[in-house]
Amino acid sequence: MPGWQDDDLSQAWPAWLKSCDALRKKNSEVNWRQVCAQASSVSGRDTQAVRKYFESNFQAYEIRTSSGSDTGLITGYYEPVMNGSLTRTSTYNVPLYSYPSAWRKSKPNPGPTRAELMSSGVLKGSEIAWVQDPVAAASMQIQGSGKIRLEDGRILRLGYAGTNDQPFKSSAQWLLDRKEITRSEATMQGISQWAKRNPDRVNEMLNANPRFVFFKELPGNVAADLGPSGALGVPLTGERSIAVDLQALPLGAPVFLATTKPLSNQPLQKLVMAQDTGKAIVGGVRADYYWGSGDSAGEMAGRMKQNGRMWLLLPR
Repeated sequence: MPGWQDDDLSQAWPAWLKSCDALRKKNSEVNWRQVCAQASSVSGRDTQAVRKYFESNFQAYEIRTSSGSDTGLITGYYEPVMNGSLTRTSTYNVPLYSYPSAWRKSKPNPGPTRAELMSSGVLKGSEIAWVQDPVAAASMQIQGSGKIRLEDGRILRLGYAGTNDQPFKSSAQWLLDRKEITRSEATMQGISQWAKRNPDRVNEMLNANPRFVFFKELPGNVAADLGPSGALGVPLTGERSIAVDLQALPLGAPVFLATTKPLSNQPLQKLVMAQDTGKAIVGGVRADYYWGSGDSAGEMAGRMKQNGRMWLLLPR
């Protein structure tokens, strides 16, 4: 595994302990409970002790695609953080919505498109928060979670609550098809810049994606510095958690990832934990790398579309 000896594995240890919190509760053919029990005696701040623990207790298996390739696509995601309000103001006038209460009893399948939802007024009264930027709000929908900094300093944490079951269509691809941006500008940053130049066309661009994502407020006792909860049910750790295909890898498992940083050949070779899933994450050598929270994480995530290799670590 290229880079295994160079990785500071102590930085992956907190993420592994979070995996163990969930794995201990699962009935599995894999003996997670034994290796998680042994983790309690390891000094997590000592990278050599952590390395010895993984090398002694785990066997690495290189993952391959269905066609036999050892290389696949590695993308990135993050948790947006933006200012906002619980009520509409002149500054914060872009709504984020909770799941429509009427749909809990009888949900249309598929539901109305984004454009239909926005024009019909059917979501009125379902506003959960208000933000300033419609493109940032759309980014939060794509990521599926986010933090809102309220005017009184509190943090409102929003999680994924469901969709209208419409297909996702990329705003970047919509702009590329119309030659509005170049390939190098096909990132959230590039889309935001286009929106600032074309404020009268923002809704046209956003409505080209029929999918709409709804949110729910997460418990207030979640520490602000913790990442959002992934599919495993534990908080994600920036640069140490990935989303995977459940049909290919078990949730919670350690995975060694060998790829490169966005738009470069600089190695990114780290032990990460399979703690999340995503509809676009399909196949064995396929991962979405969680960069963390905020704008800098968003810049990295928005640019990441790299080739990579993956090794699954399973208890011996």
